[in-house]
This record gives sequence, structure tokens and C-alpha cells, in this order.
Amino acid sequence: MLVNGAWIDAGSGRTYESRYPATGEVWSVLPDADEADADRAVRAADAAFRSPAWRGLTATARGKLLRRLGDLVAEHAGELAELETQDNGKLIRETRGQLSYLPEFFHYSAGLADKLEGSTLPIDKADMFAFTVPEPLGVVAAIIPWNSPLYLTAIKLAPALAAGNTLVIKPSEHASASILRFAALVEEAGFPAGVVNVVTGLGPSAGAALTKHPLVRRIAFTGGPSTARHVIKASAENFAKLSLELGGKSANIVFDDADLESAVNGAVAGIYAASGQSCVAGSRLLVQDGIYDRFVAALTERMARIRIGDPLDSNSDMGPMATEQQLGIVEAMVGRAREEGAEVLAGGKRPAGRDGWYYEPTLLACDSDQLDVVQNEVFGPVAAIMRFSGDAEALALANGTEYALAAGIWTRDIGRAHRFARDVHAGIVWVNTYRAVSAMAPIGGYGASGYGREGGIHAVLDYTELKTVWVNLSEQPMGDPFVMR
Repeated sequence: MLVNGAWIDAGSGRTYESRYPATGEVWSVLPDADEADADRAVRAADAAFRSPAWRGLTATARGKLLRRLGDLVAEHAGELAELETQDNGKLIRETRGQLSYLPEFFHYSAGLADKLEGSTLPIDKADMFAFTVPEPLGVVAAIIPWNSPLYLTAIKLAPALAAGNTLVIKPSEHASASILRFAALVEEAGFPAGVVNVVTGLGPSAGAALTKHPLVRRIAFTGGPSTARHVIKASAENFAKLSLELGGKSANIVFDDADLESAVNGAVAGIYAASGQSCVAGSRLLVQDGIYDRFVAALTERMARIRIGDPLDSNSDMGPMATEQQLGIVEAMVGRAREEGAEVLAGGKRPAGRDGWYYEPTLLACDSDQLDVVQNEVFGPVAAIMRFSGDAEALALANGTEYALAAGIWTRDIGRAHRFARDVHAGIVWVNTYRAVSAMAPIGGYGASGYGREGGIHAVLDYTELKTVWVNLSEQPMGDPFVMR
């Protein structure tokens, strides 16, 4: 692990194994940090935050370090992509694509580092001058899940560093290797020791210790709602600010005037890319009556051509689940859907003759939006498809879950597109596309999908606190101390 510029083992000497999802074989062994290790990392980050080596840098200098880090990620993109694929089983095609764009997040935040301006206030007192200054918060605890470790690290780390904070990163125990390699690039970029620290280990020990630590001023968490509730309670111990990017049950709404081929491709991208292991997965397909049968026929034909295989093989279209436990969850939810009356139109089982944690791309026809598979996140390659007749029914179905992260709208009617973009309860809405990302675009949801935004200028500002400064310009002594000025 990286703590205060040194590569160390866990203090206890304990380790744990990580397995390659395509085979289930152990491929890496990592330090199993405990509360003492987490405390050491937080104290290192706090000392670095207060040190002249970091606090003494100008905002422009911080930006140059971030730009250098982005350049190093670009130089090592291939290596990082392979590490991530081995760790979580995501297709090498996808990790390479993600890594090729990832430097933009560092470059974007680098450009914002010296653009965070305060303002002078038109105070209604002639003898006073007042202004505001955005200041960094301090130590940030970044809790990263296993599905997109480097991307989800970048959208936390880059804005936090741009604002002048320091970090302790806790990757998922199922996918830590790529973040450790990335941490070496942070060192190579020239960041002072202790500014970025990485502790690996289990959530109940290392993760919980971080979120309740009294020196942590900000928690950036991506994960599930159940874990988030523990994070919220832990943050109350130190009044740390929070951003939570949680689960989704995103609606992909296809109207009968949509371009059929584009909508089918959008459905495949929305739920079967990344084997459905994406918070924004379009796992609810809502299709208008007039196009429903043709859409199902085209989608199932396209699904039949999805090549399931080794994620390190660039010819594969879909890889395995990241963990054996997640595979079990997917199987259980599909089984429950069958019991509740869902019809399996495609998939619904493990592919024959293949080791590893694979599951077929699955399409379930559902007559009720109250089925568990319609209401709750599967986090696997499973789409629930439902019919709707008109706009009002489509909107009611789209807004019919407690999740509110993303939505897709497929229509040629520009007025309808804008109405639904306004009325759908989601933090991200895509029109005639799906899973588009940019360093400039905020990401986040409402309701059970969390709060706070990552990406864009809003993210950098969210890692700051606003200070107000008053200056008395009068040459006269201060008057009555018991009267507010």
C-alpha cells in the first residue's frame, strides 16, 4: 500500500487474494489493512495537507502536477487497462477505451485549479470591505467500488487535488491492483508524499475506519445503498461532507417513432456492455406498443450475436461478473423473477461449457412494474422489458422506482424529448444515445441513487469550503462591542 510516500504492508502482515473473474484463479495478493493502517494513512494525508510542500504550492502549480499525472496515465493506458481487466473481468475493449479518455479528467481539473475565484461583496456598510475565498476542506476519503476502479478514482481524485485537498483511497478488495499501479504514477508525477495514499483491505475494517475518522473532512463514496447508510452514520461522527453515487434502475424509453436500429444498439450498450455492472445500466426497457414486437425481435437477434468470452480477448463482446458473489446475486434475482411471472425471452442462465463467473445476456418480459427485478438493481446483464401505450404511462413507469440516476429517451419528436428530459426523475438523461460521458458533464442522481455530483466544475467546487473575510476600512476605533456591526 502507499502511505506517506512509502510502499508498505499491512501492519498486521495479513493479506487477501484477488481472483481473475474469467477463471476464478488467484492472480494477485494484497495487504489487508485494518483500522490502525487506515489511521496511519489519514494522519499522513492530514500532515501533508498542512505541510508547505503542498499548501505552499500555487493553484497553477497544482494544475501542472495534475496535467503531468494525466499525461502519465495516457502513457501507461495499455498497462492500466490490462490490470483492470484482470481485476474485475471488464472487457479489454472497454477498459482500453476508458483509459484512452481518462487523461481528459485530469487535464480538465488541472485547468480549473487556478480558476476557483472568490468574489467581492457589495456590502451595505461604507466602512467595510468583504470578500469570499474558496478553500480546500482537508483530508478526503475516497471509497471506490470494483466495477470501474480507475474511472471512479479519477472523478474523485482530480477535482479534490485541483481544490488543494489530500486523499486516502480505499479500493474494493475485489479490484485494487490498477489503483495501486496508478498510485505509483501519482508519485512519478511529483505530488508530495502523503498527498495521495492508498490502503487496500475489506470494507468493514479499513473502509469503516476511514469514514468515521475524526480527521476526514470529506467522503466520496460510490457503491450500494446499504453500505451508504453505514457511511452516512459514520460521517456523523466528524460532520464530514458527503457525496454518494449509489445504485440505479435506469429506464431506457423507446417510443414508436424511434430509429429502431439506434434504439436496439442503445439498449445493448445500456445493459450488456460491462456485463450490466454499471450504476447507469439501462436495466428497464420501456417500449411503446406500436414498436414492441419488432423491437423485441431485433433486440433478441442482436443479443444472440453477443460473443461471451475471455475479457482479455479483444474479440469478446461480454465478459464475466466481477465476483462469484455477484454471479450468485444475478442468478437468484432471475430465479425470483421467474417465480413472480416474468417470461425469459433470452438468456437466463450460465453459458454452457465455460469456467469463470459468466452469465448470459438476459431479457425478461414483465407484466408488472412491482416485480423485484423491475424495482431493484441486478448489477448484471439482465434487462426487464415492459410495454407502454402513451406518454403518461411511459412517464409513470420511468419514475416508478426509488432510484433516480439515469434515463434514456429514444424518439424523433424533439418536443417529446425535451418534455421527458424535464419530467423524468433522473440526474442524467440521454436522448438518442446512452452511456456518453465527458469530463465536463456532472454525474449523479436523486433519491436512492445518492446525492452530490462528480464531473464538471461543480465537482471541484464541492471539494471546497467558502470563507468570508471582513475588513474594517475605518480609521476610527471600533465602537460599542455589544452592538452587531
